Amino acid sequence: MLTQTITDQMGRTITLNNPPMRIVSLVPSQTELLYQLGLIHEVVGQTLFCIHPDDMHQTKPRVGGTKKVKMEVIASLQPDLIIGNKEENDQADITQLMAQYPVWMSDINTLNDALDMITGIGQLVGKPNEANTLAQTIQQSFNAFKVDVTKPKPALYLIWRNPWMAAGHSTFINEMMHRLGLSNLAIQQPSRYPELTNNQIEELNPEVILLSSEPYPFKEKHLAELQALCPQAKILLVDGELFSWYGSRLLHTVAYFEQLLPQLTHEKC
Repeated sequence: MLTQTITDQMGRTITLNNPPMRIVSLVPSQTELLYQLGLIHEVVGQTLFCIHPDDMHQTKPRVGGTKKVKMEVIASLQPDLIIGNKEENDQADITQLMAQYPVWMSDINTLNDALDMITGIGQLVGKPNEANTLAQTIQQSFNAFKVDVTKPKPALYLIWRNPWMAAGHSTFINEMMHRLGLSNLAIQQPSRYPELTNNQIEELNPEVILLSSEPYPFKEKHLAELQALCPQAKILLVDGELFSWYGSRLLHTVAYFEQLLPQLTHEKC
């Protein structure tokens, strides 16, 4: 069988079958991408959180979560490629897997990183033309999305409750917020995902607060808690997948942002 040598987004060079025929994906957004590229049979394992498409979620073997994989299940699947992500997967798990299998890792903070990941995986799995077309379509949709980013609205994007936790600097969510015309107040904190107290949220005085559907499943009942801290803020429940999934789901992000924009017009508190 032919082999190929390729460099991943962490600068690591790996050698693997060309093309790989037994792929385990440890990242939900990248799993969805593989199916978008037509690799229905080649994907032999995925995580519990790889929920799209639903028919694959229901039928494909599950290798544990993104943070705690089941090594024995992966071994039984005999993969010739494992695809992971620097942020989403546990470093100890990845180190153990790298000793046994070709592991391609992504490292994504920006839209350009995401597009490079899409084309990189396309090259990796023998679908370069399909991946290039997909990346170009996504890029064109963002190019056509016109928002005034010269006067961004101060905002917070919360991903957790008890304690409050926000998406901060050097995150893909931060990039999506910027493209939506929002200024992320959490980038002032040293952590990429800082914890915030009630007092800190009040002091930050956001004009917009976005409550993500994941990883914490914010619901309508949680709006009042934040409204009490900043009564004049515009608080919205948002689809976390369309802010944080950096694979083929980006095809739908701009249309979603266009629906959100009218709701973001609000006086600052």
